Amino acid sequence: MQFKELFSPIKIRNLEVSNRFVVPPMGTNYAHEDGTVSQGLVDYWTARARGGWGLLIVEISAVDPLGRAIPYQPGLWDDRFIPGFQKLTDAVHKYGARIAVQLHHAGRQTNSQIIGNQPLAPSPISCLVCKEIPRELSTAEVYELIEKFGDAALRAREAGFDALEIHGAHGYLVAQFMSAHTNKRVDEFGGTFFNRMKFPVEIIKNIRRKVGGAFPIIFRLSAEEKVPGGRSLNESLAAARVIQEAGADAIHVSVGVYGSMQYIVAPSDISPGFLLSLAAEVKKAVSVPVIAVGRINNPFLAESAIKTGKADLLAWGRQSLTDPELPNKVAAGKLDEIAPCIACNQGCLGYLFNPEKLKATCLVNPFCGREGEMKIEPALQKKKIVIVGGGPGGLEAAWISAARGHEVVLYEREAAPGGQWRVGAIPPAKQPIAKAIAYYVYMGKKYGVNFKMETEASVEQILPENPGAVVLATGAKPLIPNIEVVNNPRVVTATDLLEGKKEAGNRVLIVGGGLVGCETADFLGERGREVTIVEMLPEIAGDVQEAVRFFLLKRLKEYSVHIKTETLVKEFLEDGVRAEKDREEVLLTGFDTVILALGATPVLELKEQLEGKVPELYVIGDAASPRKAIDAIEEGASIAIKL
Repeated sequence: MQFKELFSPIKIRNLEVSNRFVVPPMGTNYAHEDGTVSQGLVDYWTARARGGWGLLIVEISAVDPLGRAIPYQPGLWDDRFIPGFQKLTDAVHKYGARIAVQLHHAGRQTNSQIIGNQPLAPSPISCLVCKEIPRELSTAEVYELIEKFGDAALRAREAGFDALEIHGAHGYLVAQFMSAHTNKRVDEFGGTFFNRMKFPVEIIKNIRRKVGGAFPIIFRLSAEEKVPGGRSLNESLAAARVIQEAGADAIHVSVGVYGSMQYIVAPSDISPGFLLSLAAEVKKAVSVPVIAVGRINNPFLAESAIKTGKADLLAWGRQSLTDPELPNKVAAGKLDEIAPCIACNQGCLGYLFNPEKLKATCLVNPFCGREGEMKIEPALQKKKIVIVGGGPGGLEAAWISAARGHEVVLYEREAAPGGQWRVGAIPPAKQPIAKAIAYYVYMGKKYGVNFKMETEASVEQILPENPGAVVLATGAKPLIPNIEVVNNPRVVTATDLLEGKKEAGNRVLIVGGGLVGCETADFLGERGREVTIVEMLPEIAGDVQEAVRFFLLKRLKEYSVHIKTETLVKEFLEDGVRAEKDREEVLLTGFDTVILALGATPVLELKEQLEGKVPELYVIGDAASPRKAIDAIEEGASIAIKL
């Protein structure tokens, strides 16, 4: 076996975990609104137990209703939650996995819309993100909360959990007491380092008294908070030793608070395993097992981390959303079949805090969160499926249809698959997209998809195939504005520039400051070009997930990219544009290259030509309406499981 360390057992106190693979506690909003366990939450965790993960840690389970951070958060503040969690632990234990639950209180990192009251905190200082001034807890209330953590722990044990985790990271209540950034108290729970540590220490002791000496307690800690006045590594090493001495049996090392969320859920701009060095330092400071996290996304990295002593267990986070079967695939040597997390944050963090979505999922794996309702099962009636377009939606529809037993033919006019998504993999930090494309192609070939590359599909080609269904995933083409574009070689599309079909001069004007325009500026800024972005909206990159946007804008600033917002282009000139801002004319001229990044328009000629000529006709992704890859992939999967 290549990965002996990953598949070696380990003990946390008296609990033996069969391997080093951990699914960490990530908010999903899968519970019911009243905090009870839903069937969807059971299905989600059962899928990962079945996938071979050694330790599962159920997400943020509130010890008090005023401590909830998200609308559909599990609860443990009352005995009525025990039966639902018992159902969950019973389901997981059938597959031999160990399961813990994370005890949580949001403190100031919530809002009155969620909890129906003013948030609570050590001190009346608002969160940089939530922005509501919390009410300062009295000393008596602090002691009451310590009891609530202990009571919740006892319920966890009664519900069949094998261990529990105290959430002392990411700027939630326990972390707020521990940090000088948020704790300005002068009573016994504030002021000195020792006093700030009293809250977590008393929680651990209270839990130990109530659950007994054998029940494992894990403590999650942000080794660095990455905000002004927040805890640094040196103080965290001291905190880890205090936590161990209080009775913790493992330390789970993370990073950040809400004000530095871009590090908690790091995008692809941050390298895989970027927190391993912090975990390694904590491991030197304590003698209990250390769990590391932070873009752990491939088994070679993970095996090396264990072998070199940086950590004892590894929490794979978003990668476990993308592929719940990962440990089984690693054990079987099926590495090419691992669905890769691309760290886009669109389906997980993006959906979680989107009021129209709320429930977390995964861009690469749309089955995430719907394991009980979306299944790849043999088709009742096998038929021939023709898919036109090899972008993300078409590739997803193709391999799933083939896996269900259909005969699948995919037409793609380009020599390489991926469509606009392949172009999206070219700018800096976007390479993981290429891994996802390679994964979809591999799965398609495994199940027998007939890829007809460099082939422009036509009605004359499709109809002789005698298809039972046709899926049009023809994507979109760059939008050319209605105003006259000067027909000269200086004006090019962002797509042509990124694909290397066109070259940019030294001074570049990008018309359009959305995702494509900003990533094109990033690409050119890295190459030393002098770049200006002109955007009609009040800000650029408004369609980019916040953590991704943080690092993207940071690089644009480093490259001295000039940004003109609320500026509407009215006319294209030979070397620039005539625009308008605040009803005044703005001339932007003297550019060697003008790049169009104004969105896309559907490619849909085949729809009208095929309507009424094939038994079933579907249009997905940008061909239906230009949107994001997550929409195309979800539509491709949803159609494929029904064909």
